[in-house]
Amino acid sequence: MNFFDGHQHSTSYRQEQSALLEISTSIIQGSAIGPASYVVNTGDLTAGTPGNSLRKYVITPDSNSDSRTPELQKIETWAQTNNLKLNRAKTVETVFTDGNRRRQDGAR
Repeated sequence: MNFFDGHQHSTSYRQEQSALLEISTSIIQGSAIGPASYVVNTGDLTAGTPGNSLRKYVITPDSNSDSRTPELQKIETWAQTNNLKLNRAKTVETVFTDGNRRRQDGAR
């Protein structure tokens, strides 16, 4: 009845194999249905600040730059609620600037 129930996993390493353990995650990495289940599971994940956008990335305009940390905290809370984990080690900030615009101090 539920695709995500009853899955187990074991790990093999150097001719050793661990015991089978139940998997309680909602997205099984490496499975054929993994990408589709990700889309379904993230259907309720939205940006928390008006003006911000959330696709594969959190897109924050300069006017909302102080909302970056709360947005990541919201995603982390959402992930925990959905039995997932935000990997902070793979989370980076990238700032895009318009090279044709002058900065307020007059420098280019």
